[in-house]
Amino acid sequence: MPDRFMGYARKNGQAGIRNQIAVIPSVFCSAKVAERIAYQVPGCVYFRHPVGCSQVGEDLEVTAKTLIAIGKNPNFAGVVVVGLGCERFSPYELADGIAPSNKMLETVVIQEEGDSLSAIQKGSKVAREMQQIASRQAREEFPVSELMIGLNCGGSDMTSGLIANPALGYASDKLVDQGGSSILSEITELIGTEDILARRASSDEVANSIKETINLTEQKLQRQTQNSTNKKRTHLISKGNYDGGLSSVVEKSLGSMKKSGDAEFSGVIQYGHQPDGKGLFLLDSPGHDGEVSTGQVAAGAQMILFPTGRGTPTGFPGIPVIKITGNSKTYSKMKENIDINTGSVLNGEKTLEQSGEGIYQEILEVASGKQVKSEILGHDEQFCITRLP
Repeated sequence: MPDRFMGYARKNGQAGIRNQIAVIPSVFCSAKVAERIAYQVPGCVYFRHPVGCSQVGEDLEVTAKTLIAIGKNPNFAGVVVVGLGCERFSPYELADGIAPSNKMLETVVIQEEGDSLSAIQKGSKVAREMQQIASRQAREEFPVSELMIGLNCGGSDMTSGLIANPALGYASDKLVDQGGSSILSEITELIGTEDILARRASSDEVANSIKETINLTEQKLQRQTQNSTNKKRTHLISKGNYDGGLSSVVEKSLGSMKKSGDAEFSGVIQYGHQPDGKGLFLLDSPGHDGEVSTGQVAAGAQMILFPTGRGTPTGFPGIPVIKITGNSKTYSKMKENIDINTGSVLNGEKTLEQSGEGIYQEILEVASGKQVKSEILGHDEQFCITRLP
């Protein structure tokens, strides 16, 4: 019998693991009003971003699809869309895109309300009313097949690929084996692994898509670095990665792919889109931690699993980010930010499988309401929509 968790039923059949109200500005000009609304109503989260205007073509389309998809994420019981009124990406278009999720939804437009104070007053009122309704909803039991997790990492060191990532891969495999979904991304950190990953594809079409996605990213990086006058800007891994014992992007890639375990890939997802069906997916996104997490949440992930060897405190608004390290020294220094230490594998206290099982059990607990450290401390830095050149 599949494992189960306690979540919130949504009218469209999905399950949320949090029950918050999202306040989403359609354009950067309305970000402060959105922030003020969210701060006045406990249980609200807001999504500050610098886009929504003076974008054209596919760049604007990615912004639109991502903001709509964030609003549709099942962790949010309701959404307050906040617009200025003259932006290219209309607040009403954003609201119309979210509407099929059948969640509570209201739109506040600053220019229509008269000024920012009036917009804050209206937005706070509707957010409070939504929050009162959401607060009466009880958790229900769901199978783990209703869970989707994002696999991300940052501040990697040599223990990431040796311990933390493979342990997470064990947990991801266990979730996928029971009908759940998992998303691998950070394409810039998978360069050189395309043939290995393609061998795990569910079809020739998926295999070709995996290879094409990674190869196109490599070609883009080559174009970006070949004319650089500062050779320090051409390194594909950070100084912190070197200091942590990683020698090259190939070594990092071989460790990074371990987050996905051994499961079969069901498909490749484009940024701002949701997958058809369930299973393990590859998301086409850059290596920037925030852009990766944002793409995964837009795809429908209710939580992010985040190995970090060097340590990082970052989180995502309304989405639990479980921090994992394979470095016991890092855990000791950053235990207020990191949730799980798998470093005990290195000294023989636990097996890799035991650490992986610990991560899996943490997934179930967090899905059922346990707060992670990034949530408790209010970290929300990882919301960051990718831009196209």
